[in-house]
Amino acid sequence: MGKGGVEDLSRMNATLEHRGPDAEGLWHDRQKAVYLGHKRLSVIDLTGGAQPMWSTDGTLGVVFNGEIYNHEVLRKELIKEGHQFQTDHSDTEVLIYGYRQWAADLPHKLNGMWAFAIYDKNKNELFISRDRFGKKPLFYSLQNGTFVFASELTALKKHPNMASNISTKSLKKFFAYGFIPAPNSLNENIYKLPGGHNLLLDATTLDIRIEKYWDFQLEPFERIPSNPEEEWGEQLRFLFEKAVKRRLMSDVPLGVLLSGGIDSSSVTALAARHVVGGKLKTFSIGFEEASFDESAYANRVADRFQTDHHLETLSIERATDLLPEIMTKLDEPIGDSSLLPTYLLCQATKKHVTVALGGDGADELFAGYDPLRALQFANMYRKLVPRAMHQAIRAIASYWPVSHRNMSLDFKLKRSLRGLSYPTYLWNPVWLGPLEPKELDELFQEPTDVEDVYEDAINYWESCAQENLVDKTLQFYTKLYLQDDILVKVDRVSMMHSLEVRAPFLDIELVDFVRKIPHIYKYRNGQTKYILKKAFGPIIPRNVRYRAKKGFGMPIGRWFRDGKLALRPETMSVNMNPSFVRQKMNEHQRNYQDHRLFLWNHWILSNGGYQSSFSSVPKMPAVKLSEPSFCHRL
Repeated sequence: MGKGGVEDLSRMNATLEHRGPDAEGLWHDRQKAVYLGHKRLSVIDLTGGAQPMWSTDGTLGVVFNGEIYNHEVLRKELIKEGHQFQTDHSDTEVLIYGYRQWAADLPHKLNGMWAFAIYDKNKNELFISRDRFGKKPLFYSLQNGTFVFASELTALKKHPNMASNISTKSLKKFFAYGFIPAPNSLNENIYKLPGGHNLLLDATTLDIRIEKYWDFQLEPFERIPSNPEEEWGEQLRFLFEKAVKRRLMSDVPLGVLLSGGIDSSSVTALAARHVVGGKLKTFSIGFEEASFDESAYANRVADRFQTDHHLETLSIERATDLLPEIMTKLDEPIGDSSLLPTYLLCQATKKHVTVALGGDGADELFAGYDPLRALQFANMYRKLVPRAMHQAIRAIASYWPVSHRNMSLDFKLKRSLRGLSYPTYLWNPVWLGPLEPKELDELFQEPTDVEDVYEDAINYWESCAQENLVDKTLQFYTKLYLQDDILVKVDRVSMMHSLEVRAPFLDIELVDFVRKIPHIYKYRNGQTKYILKKAFGPIIPRNVRYRAKKGFGMPIGRWFRDGKLALRPETMSVNMNPSFVRQKMNEHQRNYQDHRLFLWNHWILSNGGYQSSFSSVPKMPAVKLSEPSFCHRL
C-alpha cells in the first residue's frame, strides 16, 4: 500500500517460490496504490483456489497462507445466510464471505492455521489476521509512506522503500532467548504480527490499528471428577481424534512425521483409523550415531499401526554439509539446532507427500519439558541457599568435566545453577538461552536493561493467573517458546521443501479443553505428560508412552570443539565484542566450558547473510523504557 510498482511486487513474490511453487497471482490498483501478490502451494481445491481471490461482486479480495479445517461447516452456514460461492470447496473463499458476514469477528469462527489479508475496495481497508498460535508467519512494516506485508522477512525487504537496519534490541533478544520473539524482527521498523492478533489498515491514511482477538490462558476446572484419568482421558481421545481427522483434509498426498515418541505416535494411531485409499504413510529419519537415533521406536509404532513407513538413515557428520543450503533460506536467525534434523526429515517426506501431520504443541500443553523436573529443586535451592553463595556453587560446578553427549548430566546441572542465579521470572529464559544477562553486557559492551530485553518472558510469567511454578512455566513455553521458536522452525524448514506441516495438538477445541486441566494432571510426581500418557494407554504401547524424551539433538558442541564449525567474530557488528567471542570459543575448544548454545547462535547469525546491515546498528541506550506497546512504534 503506497509507493512502489508491479515490478516491486513481482520481485517480492519471486522470493517466496519455495513456499508456493504451484501457481502465482498478482493484482494491483495503481490509482489507489494497492498491490497484492500470492505464491500458491496447492492443497485444497486444486483447480478453483487461485489467489488473489475475489468475491462475486469484485469488492472483497483475499491472499491467504494456511488451511481452515472447518471450512465446510462455515461454508454451509454462510450459504444459509445467502452468500453465493463460486468455487467447489475452496477454504480461501470461505474467508471472503466470512469477513463480509462477521467482519473482525471472523477469526473467532476459524479452526486452523492462517495468515491472511482481505482488501475491501469500498472502504479502502486492509484486514490482516494471524492464527491463534502464529503457525503461519506474517511480517509487516510502515516506512516512507508505504505499508508492506509478507510471509517472510526476505520478501518484505525486497521492496525498495523498506530500510533494513539491524535492531540492537532484537540482537540482544536473540542471544537472550535463541530466537527473536514477536512483535520484534531482526530489523528496525519491521514487525511480526503476533499470533492471536488482527491488524486493520486504512489504505488511504495508512493508519494502523492492532487488536488481540485471542490469548492463551490456563484456567483450571473448578470441579475434578472422581476418576479424572478415565473421564478426562476419554474426552482427550475424542477431541484429539476429531483434530486429527480434520487435518486429514487434503486433495494431495498426505502422511505423518513419526519420531516414535508419545506425541507423533498418538497422531499416527488416530490418523491410521481414517486414512483414505490405503495405508497411512509415515516418515522418520535415523542417525548412524546411536545416542542421537530414535528410529527403532518409530519402527515399532509403524509396525503396530501397519503404516507405509519410510525411514532414511543418515550420518550426523555429513549433515553439516547441508548447513550452507539452509542458511540461504532461513530468512531470520533462529538458534534451535534441531532445525537441521527437521530439515532432513521434511526433505525426505516431500519426496512422497505434500502435507504432513506432526506432534508440535504437545510438550507445551501437557508439560513435556525437562525444566519442569528442576522446579521443585530450584524452589528449595532458592529458599535455602543464600544468594551470596550462588556464584561460588556455580564456580565449583564448572569443574565438572564437559560432555558433548545429547542433554548430558553436566549440561543440565550447569544450566540449572545458571538460571537459579536470577529471579524466578528469569529462570526459564536463562535456562533456555545462549547467554545470561551479565554475558549480554560483555558481548555488547554496554549495560543490559533486563526488563527490556526479557520483557516477553516477564510479561508471560507475571500475567499467568495461576501462582504455581508449573503453570507459569507452561505459560512461558506455550506463549513464547512454542510461537517464536518451535513453530517458526517447523514452518521455515518445511516450506523450504514446499511441504505443509499441520499440528493436531493445536486444534482450538482441544486446546480449550486441555488448558483447563490442572497442572497436577499434566506433571505428576516427576512424570511429564501424565494425563496424555494415561489417555492413550489403551492405544499406544507402554514402552513408547514412557520412554525417555530424547528430542532432535545435534552434536553442535562437539562440532565446535573439533573445529568442524568455526566462528569469525571480526565479521560481525562493531558493537559486539570479538574478544568475548574468542574467549568463549577458546574455552569451549579446550573443553573448559560448554558454550555450545552461544557459539551456535553466533554461527547462525554470522552465516545467514545479515552482515551487510551490521555497520548501521545503533547503540541501544541502557535506560529503562516505558511499558512496551508495539502498536505505538509505528
